[in-house]
Amino acid sequence: MSRFTFIHAADLHLGSPLSGLAARDPEIARRLAAAGRQAFEDLVSEAIARAVAFLVIAGDVYDGDWADNTIGLFFARQVARLDRAGIPVFLVRGNHDAESVITRAISLPASVHTFPPTRADTHRLDHLRVAIHGRSFPNRAVPENYALTYPAAVPGWFNVGLLHTSCTGHAAHETYAPCSVADLAAKDYGYWALGHIHEYAELARDPWIVFPGNLQGRSVRECGPKGAVAVTVADGRVAGLERIIVDRARFHRLAVDLAEAGDERAAVARVEAALRPLAAESAGRLAAVRIHLTGETPAHDRLAADRDGLAAEIQAAAHRVHEDVWLERLKIETRRPRSPLPAPAGLAAAIDPAGLLADIDRDPDFRARARAALAEIAAKMPATLSPEEADLAAELDALCAEAEALVLGRLGGRSC
Repeated sequence: MSRFTFIHAADLHLGSPLSGLAARDPEIARRLAAAGRQAFEDLVSEAIARAVAFLVIAGDVYDGDWADNTIGLFFARQVARLDRAGIPVFLVRGNHDAESVITRAISLPASVHTFPPTRADTHRLDHLRVAIHGRSFPNRAVPENYALTYPAAVPGWFNVGLLHTSCTGHAAHETYAPCSVADLAAKDYGYWALGHIHEYAELARDPWIVFPGNLQGRSVRECGPKGAVAVTVADGRVAGLERIIVDRARFHRLAVDLAEAGDERAAVARVEAALRPLAAESAGRLAAVRIHLTGETPAHDRLAADRDGLAAEIQAAAHRVHEDVWLERLKIETRRPRSPLPAPAGLAAAIDPAGLLADIDRDPDFRARARAALAEIAAKMPATLSPEEADLAAELDALCAEAEALVLGRLGGRSC
């Protein structure tokens, strides 16, 4: 059997809604909107440059039904490039682009093969002695184990299973077409090309069972390098895997310990130092960073008292590091020192503001009313926000701590 390479991609999510960061800056909105398309365009260019034998896409080409034909025309244009290069494409529909979800259609080249939703089907590449098996989703929710419906391996051929599945499960993703590694291994295929989980994962190597992750991170819940996998086959067996990183924007979480940072200037300097390693990694990518300020610092109350001003200073520091480093969100989770601070003069000296605020925070009636108010606010928030961003009630304790710090910061600081 001849040696060849194919590319395994999944979860393109073309047309995905923008993150909360995009809503705050038109230029960032433009770049994030373009990032997913550019990532796929770069993958197509990489496939042509490598002269791969074929490309498989394990579901969720689209993020949902199209508002217009723009997304469909973009995908058609890219696969037409592959068609002209003699590279066929095999794909299954996933939960986001199931047959019942996508109501529009654009004609694709004959070299693009979409597997049916009614049964597992097989496409054969005779010149390579390769059999590709797959089954699409008919609807957004598929509770049954699709793996059990796939045919046995074609003897003497290299068999590829193409499946959109949660497989053994993942906390951040819904359970669709669940199966086990044992279910997949029982088919005796040489490679299982999975989709749905947005992180790179090798579930097994005999046979190879792989999630390539998505091509482009879409929020801070999808951090790290993103791309596809190049699979080299020799003598009927997988000879090697190589990740192909094509993301154009990357999300990061960064915790910065402000212990012993005595004032706002020292705090911002510490954040700037922590951001510097991201500069080399940017390399033309937009870096969106969620920063968590932690630790015990005398500046705690003053930092929380002017969150917007602090965020602006941190954004300025990020741009000193690199023009493409952006603050996605700032979370202030610092604590005031346990040791007493100088008491303010006047009325505040006769009372204990921190103690009074702490009592309010613990009051059941206050907490019930606060949760109701947060739920009302969350219901009016944009649908494009992630569940994490929209779940305000889950951050009640953090919001109370922030409000307490705001009050104490404006009073000039007071310990418990």
